[in-house]
Amino acid sequence: MGKLRAAQYACSLLGHALQRHGASPELQKQIRQLEGHLSLGRKLLRLGNSADALESAKRAVHLSDVVLRFCITVSHLNRALYFACDNVLWAGKSGLAPRVDQEKWAQRSFRYYLFSLIMNLSRDAYEIRLLMEQETSAHSRRMKISGVGVSGLETGGPGGPGTPGGCLPQLALKFRLRILLLARVLRDHPPLLLDVLRNACDLFIPLDKLGLWRCGPGIVGLCGLISSVLSILTLICPWLRLKP
Repeated sequence: MGKLRAAQYACSLLGHALQRHGASPELQKQIRQLEGHLSLGRKLLRLGNSADALESAKRAVHLSDVVLRFCITVSHLNRALYFACDNVLWAGKSGLAPRVDQEKWAQRSFRYYLFSLIMNLSRDAYEIRLLMEQETSAHSRRMKISGVGVSGLETGGPGGPGTPGGCLPQLALKFRLRILLLARVLRDHPPLLLDVLRNACDLFIPLDKLGLWRCGPGIVGLCGLISSVLSILTLICPWLRLKP
């Protein structure tokens, strides 16, 4: 499944590149047809995914953390609805249900897909916040154990609140420290980093398809390809998959 998705978005990216460089219309048509066949094949392979998403939602209901339980359960429910709409869309495109309004069902499926990704990114943000708080607490404990005093930033030392014009430099330093802490947390937790990157890349796809943010077929193809490669990577290395 991941390979088919990667091939589909690679075709999308290739088609955009061929169009920009003035390739022959016949070649562009063949690439678009190949992309369409790959998309239809993926829809066929996803016929049972709604049931799997519902089962995942049932398991997520029993999570002890309230925020994780909400984000993961709602995400799986939206994925189930997305797959259900996708199944109807496949029936229309394959000719089994020729009267299906494909545009309407495509918009519905991408809407549920977008809600699922928003929940995934909310879960990622919550996980990052928890890890940053844990890292800050651990750093404070290490400072107390080592006997290091309170920093000048907190006591009104150079650049502190008591220094004229020191407010902006202090805010800039705090912001820089938070960014460094965020980078360290993501570096130390590769599954979380990959999940953030994958969901962020996927987000461009429904945003473009729903007309909320037009990024063009080139960006959609590139983001879809990156996301697919990251998904394949988590299949090759299961320890890179974010749990639960």
